[in-house]
Amino acid sequence: MDIHRTANRGPMDYNLDNMEAKHGKGLPCEDRLDSGVDSLKEEDDLSKVFEDMTVNPTEPGSEEYEPWRAAVTEDGDTLLHLAIIHEATEHAQQMVKLSHNHSFLNIQNHQRQTALHLAVITEQPQLLDRLLKAGADPLLVDNSGNTPLHIACKRGSLACFGVITQNCQRHLTAVLSAYNYSGHNCLHLASINGYISLVESLVWLGADINAQEPCSGRTALHLAVDLQNPTLVRRLLDLGANVNCLNYGGFTPYHLTFGRHNNEIRSQLYDRTAQELRDMPDSESDDSDMEGLSEDEVYDDIKFGK
Repeated sequence: MDIHRTANRGPMDYNLDNMEAKHGKGLPCEDRLDSGVDSLKEEDDLSKVFEDMTVNPTEPGSEEYEPWRAAVTEDGDTLLHLAIIHEATEHAQQMVKLSHNHSFLNIQNHQRQTALHLAVITEQPQLLDRLLKAGADPLLVDNSGNTPLHIACKRGSLACFGVITQNCQRHLTAVLSAYNYSGHNCLHLASINGYISLVESLVWLGADINAQEPCSGRTALHLAVDLQNPTLVRRLLDLGANVNCLNYGGFTPYHLTFGRHNNEIRSQLYDRTAQELRDMPDSESDDSDMEGLSEDEVYDDIKFGK
């Protein structure tokens, strides 16, 4: 059964400069909850499973725990996964309470999603908080290489972002610097999606504002120019982004304004860019020579993996 969560229940971060291109209906492919509930055809059946769970909170080592912890669907989902997906909050909280510091909390389904990933995707910050306090691992990644914080930054969830960062001080440096399999860290994802508040928070928490994508060498400022987002460009500059940083093709953020028509971005970058870095590399062309060229002819590395 494919289950899509489109309702936003908590505070979300939006940037109007980039909204229309980034917020279609439904969830991106990797944010879909493909639960193994084919054997539980109706939600009434799922409720019956939860009702039949036998647990004894006074005896953590007793065998009564084993059946519900061992139950796994054909898609690798545990009963905790299913409870989160179906927002069976009380049952999820009960399982979390009885599994403090237990490996059960970190079981990954066939998409390598943990309970933490699903709590972020379904926008359940209170349950996310309980999971983290019970010992769930915030460093585990799904099949796209995303930690739960990556997903919160990608989706613009301020509530989940706050819960994760407040509960993960010990792991914060590692989480902030981690790249997913598309070569994006949390700051890159927040920048790509135009979430200004998250960009600010990430930098204030210690994220490297000049971190470069491993494949292309683009920084958050390069990405903001690629996306023609003047608000984000301005904020990154205010936060101290390095305008003279070169990507692996030898381009500064200012170079990426050539052939584009947003004069606000261009003027923001021109005076700040070192004079010797204003001309296109290996070219004597002035600005007028670039007029009429398409963006692909000037710079064709502007596709973003999600």
